[in-house]
Amino acid sequence: MSTTETAIASAEAHSAHNYHPLPVVVATADGAWMTDVEGRRYLDMLAGYSALNFGHGNRRLIDAAKTQLERVTLTSRAFYHDRFADFCTQLAELCGMESVLPMNTGAEAVETAVKTARKWGYQVKGVPDGMAKIIVAANNFHGRTTTIISFSTDPEAREDFGPYTPGFEIVPYGDLTALREAMTENTVAVLMEPIQGEAGVLVPPPGYLPGVRALTRERNVLFIADEIQSGLGRTGRTFACEHEGVVPDMYVLGKALGGGVVPVSAVVSSQEVLGVYRPGEHGSTFGGNPLACAVALEVIAMLRTGEFQQRAAELGEHLHQELGLLVGGSAVEEVRGRGLWAGVDIVPALGTGREISEKLMGRGVLVKDTHGSTIRIAPPLVISKEDLDWGLEQIRAVLRG
Repeated sequence: MSTTETAIASAEAHSAHNYHPLPVVVATADGAWMTDVEGRRYLDMLAGYSALNFGHGNRRLIDAAKTQLERVTLTSRAFYHDRFADFCTQLAELCGMESVLPMNTGAEAVETAVKTARKWGYQVKGVPDGMAKIIVAANNFHGRTTTIISFSTDPEAREDFGPYTPGFEIVPYGDLTALREAMTENTVAVLMEPIQGEAGVLVPPPGYLPGVRALTRERNVLFIADEIQSGLGRTGRTFACEHEGVVPDMYVLGKALGGGVVPVSAVVSSQEVLGVYRPGEHGSTFGGNPLACAVALEVIAMLRTGEFQQRAAELGEHLHQELGLLVGGSAVEEVRGRGLWAGVDIVPALGTGREISEKLMGRGVLVKDTHGSTIRIAPPLVISKEDLDWGLEQIRAVLRG
């Protein structure tokens, strides 16, 4: 067997089969490129589902991590540390908010947002105990914990994991009338992705997010924006909500916040909302640890320059223009997205998303499929136009071939 086959066989023998990776074994990576154990190079056009917005091995982030590694990596929240205040202050400023509750993974941050909304509902809004309701959108993806899959409409994420957590109402994404009708006096929050990533990079219809914002304000309901994939530069703005001029009550952040170096997530909101917590009511041993804060502080500094948002906007316009030329032929049914983020619906007769992804891997481009015949494209924001064009050339060759 080849080195790749041996490594995959070993992994399959000793790991749970909760993922179906493409058959490539990455050994090193730099910028927008990865190299496997056989020495083959691949253009990364997935970027860890946006966790690698700033590329592999970004020197600013690696240097920040190395410096902190020599100082202190973990204190737990039993003590303060000297990076914590700066992290919370600067992330709050980046978001235009007041308060930060740091966690580690995106799913932890969503769980935190759910708990926060419920507690706010009981303590501030005055919802009767145990009656709080949170409205979510169909085809959402917010994580895979027991509570989160309880309001998923994806059978693969949900089946055989019950009993499910109550307290959620699911409405169609993009339908303001359905959202309005679902609201009651016990509704405490609306939790939505400004762009639905796992569903195939679904962009809501114009006016939908402003409509959600207006409706939640009118009904004294929190608007929680899950910007774990869409935020921090991916769509050409710091937050995808900005495209519609919307500011939610709460941001849920993750992935790119850790720069592809360490897991970092956070809930960012007002003092009124996050001020409902008292010591001992919620926490995480690693949440807001010194290493995470050091890396995230460098991410925030990089975003403040606006360089990465501008690159995503400019290269994203080029990406969508080129992909748009494929629509209407025998290969592509639809292209959606914003910035350096696209969902491409393949004509089913051409092959499944998995089959197209494997063909692209054979030409040195790594993407990932979702929902049957859709592939997602989300290269690191540091990708050069030349490399992006080369990747697009391979995509055209596969889809037209």
